[in-house]
Amino acid sequence: FQNRLTLLGTETLPESDAQLTLLMMQVKALTAECNQWQNKTPELLPNKQEILLAIGKKELQKVDHELETVLSCVQSKNRKLREDLQREQKWLEEQQQLVEALTARQEELRNLVVEISETRIIRELSTKIVKIREYEKELLAALGEFLEEHFPVPEEQGNTSKKKKGLPTELPAQLITLHEILEILIEKIISTPHQPYLTINDSHWPPYIEMLLRYGIALRHPEDPSKIRLEAFHQ
Repeated sequence: FQNRLTLLGTETLPESDAQLTLLMMQVKALTAECNQWQNKTPELLPNKQEILLAIGKKELQKVDHELETVLSCVQSKNRKLREDLQREQKWLEEQQQLVEALTARQEELRNLVVEISETRIIRELSTKIVKIREYEKELLAALGEFLEEHFPVPEEQGNTSKKKKGLPTELPAQLITLHEILEILIEKIISTPHQPYLTINDSHWPPYIEMLLRYGIALRHPEDPSKIRLEAFHQ
């Protein structure tokens, strides 16, 4: 019967029927084996107690040996797992220490970069401020030379004109130069931008004031014509 099953297994079957045929073959084989066991007469164990004890002892020894083998395998696996766990814990601690060290170093570098950047910015600004102040001094010096050359002290100009006309040479007050007027206006608009006005008095020569107003260098107060301020060219 088994040879027949073997021959059936070697026959070529369609793919759609292969699984069904295999199951049928397994059912037939199990049925044949079941029939053999049903027709077979069971062998009875001897009734002697010594033989039964020997068989039981042998079976127990076999089971004991198998349990010892299993226990040894389990203990070996436990040792290996314990060693792996210790190794992984050590590696984790090393990685955590490395992360902490890198984090601390990163913070140090960040603070260093910020400090260097701030120091560099302050140094650059200081250099620029020094250059601007030097340039300002040069401009003021050039402006002063220009004003002294082209706009002399009102007293000198007034005396020269009056001498030619034969008029008295005394002026009503000690007049200041155009250069001084501009310095006062510049100082006020920079130091007190909320109150940049200069009150005109006898020390300010009217032709100079009119010239500043005419060319848009200075502006009158909208409510008080006796006050002027410098035009905010820097805004």
